[in-house]
Amino acid sequence: MIAIVDYNMGNLASVQNAFAKLGEDTVVESNPSKFKDYDKLILPGVGAFGDAMEHLRERNMIEALREYAASGKYMLGICLGMQLLFESSEEFGKHEGLGLIKGHVKAFDETKFNEPLKVPHMGWNRMFTENHPLFEGLDEEHYLYFVHTFHVTCKNESDVIGRTEYGYKFTSAVSHNNIMGIQPHPEKSHENGLKILENFINL
Repeated sequence: MIAIVDYNMGNLASVQNAFAKLGEDTVVESNPSKFKDYDKLILPGVGAFGDAMEHLRERNMIEALREYAASGKYMLGICLGMQLLFESSEEFGKHEGLGLIKGHVKAFDETKFNEPLKVPHMGWNRMFTENHPLFEGLDEEHYLYFVHTFHVTCKNESDVIGRTEYGYKFTSAVSHNNIMGIQPHPEKSHENGLKILENFINL
């Protein structure tokens, strides 16, 4: 059974509906003591990094998520949920993350843009992916739906499994052992997004 973590900062219904389209029942779980009972976890997220960490802290979820990661079971972070997997973020100040993947979350550096582009990065864009089970059956480049102002930077290049170009290339998908994250929203990305979720189910 897959659980979707409910910490009051995610588009839970959309994610759950996407899994339902694949015939997969999921549970929206707000009790951290029950995380360990599930085969896989989804960590969604919409909003600001600092607020999200505060919500996790208030609900005693931080250690529960770290313990789940240490168990070796698969966890997938989506959008802000992916960013929370990292050590820290500079969004509206300095904030500590879950520290499950080494790296940092930073704003788009608009001085590096070769042409005027709007931030946040919003809409359909290509992801260029590595050979990874999460992207089984997809082309090496495929379109997904993005909405974000900040992006991750990995300390270890081996953790990067997807890149996207917006002004410059940034990391848009990561994997470290059993912990994975994608910056775009698979639940809003039609067939390609559903295929990623299907691959996660089949891990």
